[in-house]
Amino acid sequence: MGQCYGRTITANGDAGDRPSSTSCNGVAPRSPTPGHSSSASPWPSPYPVASPLPNAGATPASPLPSGVSPSPMRSSTPRRFFRRPFPPPSPAKHIKAALAKRQGPAKPKEGPIPEDGGEAEQPLDKSFGYNKNFAAKYELGKEVGRGHFGHTCSARARKGEIKGQPVAVKIISKAKMTTAISIEDVRREVKILKALSGHKHLIKFYDACEDANNVYIIMELCEGGELLDRILSRGGRYTEEDAKTIVVQILSVVAFCHLQGVVHRDLKPENFLFTTRDEDAPMKIIDFGLSDFTKPDERLNDIVGSAYYVAPEVLHRSYSMEADIWSIGVISYILLCGSRPFWARTESGIFRAVLRADPNFEDAPWPSVSPEAKDFVKRMLHKDHRKRMTAAQALTHPWLRVDSRPVPLDILFYKLVKSYIRSTPLKRAALKALSRALTEDELFYLRSQFKLLEPSNDGRVSLENFRSALVKNATDAMKESRVLDILNNMDYLSTGRIDFDEFCAAAISIYQLEALEGWEQMASTAFQYFEEEGNRVISVDELAREMNVGPAAHAIFRDWIRHPDGKLSFLGYTKFLHGITLRSSNARHQ
Repeated sequence: MGQCYGRTITANGDAGDRPSSTSCNGVAPRSPTPGHSSSASPWPSPYPVASPLPNAGATPASPLPSGVSPSPMRSSTPRRFFRRPFPPPSPAKHIKAALAKRQGPAKPKEGPIPEDGGEAEQPLDKSFGYNKNFAAKYELGKEVGRGHFGHTCSARARKGEIKGQPVAVKIISKAKMTTAISIEDVRREVKILKALSGHKHLIKFYDACEDANNVYIIMELCEGGELLDRILSRGGRYTEEDAKTIVVQILSVVAFCHLQGVVHRDLKPENFLFTTRDEDAPMKIIDFGLSDFTKPDERLNDIVGSAYYVAPEVLHRSYSMEADIWSIGVISYILLCGSRPFWARTESGIFRAVLRADPNFEDAPWPSVSPEAKDFVKRMLHKDHRKRMTAAQALTHPWLRVDSRPVPLDILFYKLVKSYIRSTPLKRAALKALSRALTEDELFYLRSQFKLLEPSNDGRVSLENFRSALVKNATDAMKESRVLDILNNMDYLSTGRIDFDEFCAAAISIYQLEALEGWEQMASTAFQYFEEEGNRVISVDELAREMNVGPAAHAIFRDWIRHPDGKLSFLGYTKFLHGITLRSSNARHQ
């Protein structure tokens, strides 16, 4: 463990389940981006692998059915699950279906033209409306990468504002755009590149052109190679200090994208390029071919990404920005130990590991890694997406925190404040008690966000402060994703104002706090404050109304109320902070 080698290990079995060499994992492969090489995945298993048997990927002693390879990870799934007489449902099936939908059906065999009088298929519209004078504006150079849909070349601008400047040209073949989805992917990639601007770690977009055969996306040329190449050149592992430098750059640009309402959906070492060959050259994020705009509180459901970096909720087809955070967690794990946290010989095995396995933090070199670094990675790789840090929060984590480094605005606290404003007085009292128990680590993040709202001289903020902070950071992407809509229904702040103490109560996430090692102590301290200032006599009926549920959930609320005085118990307080649904309460009483 701790070493990376430039070869790919495969297993006998269904070739369709193997990680794709084009996309380094087989989910929606795309054309390369500036300076992006397209070699096969260089990552092997970090564990000893027995020689594959004929027609099987498991050793003779394996309890797995023939053709199903074992996962090397410790799985939270009981072993008896794997002793079933048939393979478990493949998590790759819906991935393959989504991929086929994007790429189109396999090319049919040649044969006689049918003469059944059937209606001809409507031809796809492959006209993008881009400039058609590519050859006059750019002189193509050598090819620097090749992928499924096309290739990338260096070039030089013949005219315009960047005349004489070297650029990268991503050339996407129209012949390979065989579905409406693949055409829309290209349109959206150009739209996102045009809309996003203003961050030093974001690839610069210059132009988009087309002719009868291709679409040309002209961007900044990065000549320093991929992050993946640097990882391999170091033998697969970075020091903690060097890893911090990389992770901070990634988090910084991803926080910027998320604030604009753009989720990347394909974060991996291949999609970060160094501007030059210098050791301390800055990185740029590239390849927005799978990216999308997402509105506040919207969940995406289409399957895209790269298998080794895909988040569990993507496989469950309900995800948002947190999926990018998972991918950054995978990259951070690789930087610190040189191995992937989830590995298998087939796509199905990879997806099973992502859904069910726990990353290994016991073997070397993890015992020598700092507790702060391990905590950082664990909080990025939490299976429950609600418990992960945001990119902005991650930059204030003790492992990365630097007081002099600016912290980006975080869209999460807008969502939390909006929910707080619409909550009941009892819920606000419970949250205020919890905010008084926060540690310095949590307060550091909240102070940084409150400062970005530019409070008035009396230390308070209003709706206008929230609006101004967003507008100050806006790009055209923010308009496309309608981020400003999040200010709707925040009318309380249009007439009232809140100070830092109330902001802390409004902007804390219960789920994220639960992921902390000190959560039990924090909750206990908070309950003491709640007993002193907010706890009061409450009936089951009133509690049900507070939770906005009907009579079906009444039975469970009886356990939340102390019988001697009719107030919330410690259990009731922690449950009340969370909320409840009829579905969960019904399931417990069936």
